[in-house]
Amino acid sequence: MNKLQLIDVLANKMNISKKEAGQAVEIIFGTITDCLKADEEINIGGFGAFKVKSRASRMGINPKTGEKIQIPQTKAPAFRPSKALKDILK
Repeated sequence: MNKLQLIDVLANKMNISKKEAGQAVEIIFGTITDCLKADEEINIGGFGAFKVKSRASRMGINPKTGEKIQIPQTKAPAFRPSKALKDILK
C-alpha cells in the first residue's frame, strides 16, 4: 500500500473527502518526523514504537580501491512492533 492508497482507505472508512484524509495523513507523518528529528520516541499503543537508533562508526572498504575507510556514526529511524501487532501477524 502506498500513501495515496492509504489516503483513499482513510477517506472511505471515515466518510471524509480525500483532501481531508490527505491532510490528516500529512499531519500524522509530519508529527512523527518532527518527533524523530527531536530524538523523541513515539509510542502508539497496540501498534508499535518509532525511535532514532544510532549506528556506531565502523571500518569499511572502498569497493573501487580496496582502501580501508572510517564510516562515521549515523542515525536511522527504527520501528519496533508491539506485542499486540506481533500476535495479530502470527
